[in-house]
Amino acid sequence: MRPARRRELSEWIRDHYGVSVERACALGQYSRSAYYRRSRARDQSALRARIRELALARPRFGYLRIHVLLRREGWPVNHKRVHRLYCLEGLQLRRRVRRRKHCALHRGPVPVATGAHERWSMDFVHDQLLDGRAIRVLTVVDQWSRQCPLLEPRSSFSGQAVAEVLERWVAVHGAPRSITCDHGTEFTSRALEDWAWRRGVKLDFTRPGKPTDNGHIESFNGRFRDECLNVNQFYTLDHARACCEAWRRDYNQLRPHSALGHLTPSEYARDGQATPTQEGAISQL
Repeated sequence: MRPARRRELSEWIRDHYGVSVERACALGQYSRSAYYRRSRARDQSALRARIRELALARPRFGYLRIHVLLRREGWPVNHKRVHRLYCLEGLQLRRRVRRRKHCALHRGPVPVATGAHERWSMDFVHDQLLDGRAIRVLTVVDQWSRQCPLLEPRSSFSGQAVAEVLERWVAVHGAPRSITCDHGTEFTSRALEDWAWRRGVKLDFTRPGKPTDNGHIESFNGRFRDECLNVNQFYTLDHARACCEAWRRDYNQLRPHSALGHLTPSEYARDGQATPTQEGAISQL
């Protein structure tokens, strides 16, 4: 290598990293002769550009299919070089489909609800009928009064079905400000997101793997399973609906709640200075 070129590379190393070439090569366990050696590899820019064009035009083709297309076009290249250039272009990353994440509304401790129908919690509970058919129960609880506005058993749920169930209640009693739920596919669906936007409801998603972020519904689901699902045998889906609705009314109106000073959820909501519109909704629970 010419002395001028050697000095140029040495100055570049010193300006960018503040060390000499000797020191940098010693730290990287790299010989100085290899550092100064000029690459004699053929220019691959045209081939890399063509590989990128084929990958963008055919997103589902891997490097092997792209290699076949290149050979048909007359490129004298083997599959190993295509694979190396394919990886250098980062084209293998396009096969990874990342699930869209939904963030929580709050970082850190969740604010405590201060009134009825301000913050709800929502989840699913699984069970089965007498003949072995699986059912899912949509459970909803008010974080302030601990009331249960909804218990809806169905054989299956979609995001649209969840939105329809919530709309049936909200159309009569009004919508909450926010609903806390996990990252289930029904809760992250576009149908539920569209319903929440139209109704002005904010969906507050828990952190993945952190069920304690939604402790109200987890506690409620434990009571619901222990006091209703485990003591009743459901013959049909209509029978399951009748039993769940009877338990929901008993839970709201007759069952004392230790976290509420042994008041029932309805009594706590009534004595908690509820607004007139909330009292009208409470009386029909």
